[in-house]
Amino acid sequence: MKIAVLGATGWIGSTIVQQATKRGLEVISIVRDAAKVTDNKVVRVFDLQSQDSIASVLEGVDVVIASVGGRASGNHELVAQTAERLLSALNNTNTRLLWVGGAGSLEVAPGVTLVSTPEFPDEYKAESLAQGEALKVFKTTTSSASWTFVSPAAIIYPGDNEGDYRIGDNTFFTNDAGESKVSVTDYATAMVDEAQKGVYVNQHISIAY
Repeated sequence: MKIAVLGATGWIGSTIVQQATKRGLEVISIVRDAAKVTDNKVVRVFDLQSQDSIASVLEGVDVVIASVGGRASGNHELVAQTAERLLSALNNTNTRLLWVGGAGSLEVAPGVTLVSTPEFPDEYKAESLAQGEALKVFKTTTSSASWTFVSPAAIIYPGDNEGDYRIGDNTFFTNDAGESKVSVTDYATAMVDEAQKGVYVNQHISIAY
């Protein structure tokens, strides 16, 4: 299996690259700056802020895993725009798209998202709202591309594999202690598991302990 990771030098993206490589999968890092890639030899360069076609860097891959955020560039519109570009580029192909989403789009009650609650931290709101816009793109797309939008727990933190993760739907859930958390390594593990198995096609799912 050949997997392309878009945003491969980011925290989550680079962890996904590591987990996929450990399994012996062929991994392509898609990045803006090739000099920043330290854990993979196969690199394709693409700037998401350019108007160039993204299709050329996706050629020959079975799965694209996209880890995209607008915080670094201050351009949160980039998130939904990238979702649209990827779905368009993968239309009428057999390449699946897995998307690193956010917890803010998970529902705490029917029709009520986590990001809309008063307790949601202001410093993460713009980023979370951008992911919510991306989710709308997936839900309303006319592209034939197969996709999976994968939200992490409310707290995703540095750490190794800690045990069995759980897979939920678009509903916010917690562990027995009332916590919504997952290590970045277990989240990446779940991502690669779904890349290989393709169980949750055209669905919004969540990963937490």
